[in-house]
Amino acid sequence: MQVSERAAEEAAAQELGAFLERRREQIAQRWADAPLFRTVFTVSRDEAVEACKVVVDALGEVASSGRLEDVAAPGFDSAREQLGRMAASRARSGTSPAQVANEAGRLRAVTAEVLHGEDLSGSKDVLLALTVLMGTLRLVIMETTVLAGEELIARQRQQLLEVATPVINLWEGVVAVPLIGTLDSARSQVVMESLLEAVVEQRARYAILDITGVPTVDSLVAQHLMKTVAAARLMGAECIVSGIRPAIAQTIVHLGIDLSPVLTRGSLADALSYALARQGIEVSRRAGGAAPR
Repeated sequence: MQVSERAAEEAAAQELGAFLERRREQIAQRWADAPLFRTVFTVSRDEAVEACKVVVDALGEVASSGRLEDVAAPGFDSAREQLGRMAASRARSGTSPAQVANEAGRLRAVTAEVLHGEDLSGSKDVLLALTVLMGTLRLVIMETTVLAGEELIARQRQQLLEVATPVINLWEGVVAVPLIGTLDSARSQVVMESLLEAVVEQRARYAILDITGVPTVDSLVAQHLMKTVAAARLMGAECIVSGIRPAIAQTIVHLGIDLSPVLTRGSLADALSYALARQGIEVSRRAGGAAPR
């Protein structure tokens, strides 16, 4: 009994694969009007139709292989790029994974309508095979949607890190990074890259890391600061760490962190004053203390 059932399932899968190949154009034309494709490929409807054909071809290959329930079936490989584009577009538009899943589910009904017009020997078995295959496609789409969402979040996080870590050109030859908030490995890497790029672009001789806005400093943060200072030196710039508050100073002492190789100053103004003095630049008040006009 089990052997006959297995044979019937394989036959239905083969027949489904042949159906998808035979009705490729018709199914693609119907799918192109579905929200999942229509709202993504907006340049022309033909673009959506071609994308649909790629997915239908993939389904036909998976069906012919008999791996209807396998999301890792090789047949899906050719469609993952198209599905990834759709998923990324839907993620950017704010569509939730649940909505994408519903849109993917509607493709089954459209395909079943085309199937009902066919004169198939085992139509019920083929319809069941279609249901299984479309369920697997739905899982593949969900998988690519989740991955696309994670990639979008990662890109946005990187952009926020870059925006939250501005490099300021304080004076000719002097750049500064005012740090606010918690420092972690990812942000510390952005700080280092941004600072080194500014050192090269501005030909800076002095780089100031101001940590006035950093709430706490632990051994990991101190290690990141040391690496940034060392990297700046390799680029030919002297790095100054400013804004070490009393509480942070005590923490550093209690942790036994050695910051002796690092030049420090109490405030950003002190650090700037030091950098200017080292370049032979003296800033003084106007005679009589009159404010400039």
